[in-house]
Amino acid sequence: MRFVVFDNMDECTEAEVQRMLPLVSATRREQALRYKHTFGQFCCLKSWLMLHEREWLPNEQWAYNEHGKPYIANGPEFSISHCKEGIAVAVDDKPIGIDIEGIRHAEDDLLRRVMNVEELEQVHSGANEQEQARIFTRLWTQKEAVVKAQGVGIASFEQLQQVLAQNDEWTIETHEEEKYIYSIAYKK
Repeated sequence: MRFVVFDNMDECTEAEVQRMLPLVSATRREQALRYKHTFGQFCCLKSWLMLHEREWLPNEQWAYNEHGKPYIANGPEFSISHCKEGIAVAVDDKPIGIDIEGIRHAEDDLLRRVMNVEELEQVHSGANEQEQARIFTRLWTQKEAVVKAQGVGIASFEQLQQVLAQNDEWTIETHEEEKYIYSIAYKK
């Protein structure tokens, strides 16, 4: 497994987007330019370059499964995630998922919809609001990483509540930084 996190989002500028455009395939260029804002364009281009500059993926056309997960036929598995704090990519020869999120507080309504009883207890066990936000973000990135590795997308709140409770086939690694947390899920 190979993964990398890019967290210098200060480079997210229109000038950097213009610099990267000629470095990517025509298809990726079109995808990037569909985003209306510089942030989306930058993340689309930078994530592709992160994968290809390290020669982790063949320079071929991406396709998408019925749930929207990108893949390359006969290529390695990969996953991409981004937030305002950074971009994360992962590559493996087996299914893999990665998610990165800025540390954030979740309202009780959202918590009740996406967390099961045990996870709610974990979040509320935090000593203060900041610790509760870290616990929520950790659990959320773990859930997202597993769903991405499965390649199925988020179908329902009930599915999200059970993703970690019914996890018997995925190894999850979670890394915490000052402003963000990212998790990687891959086959055991």
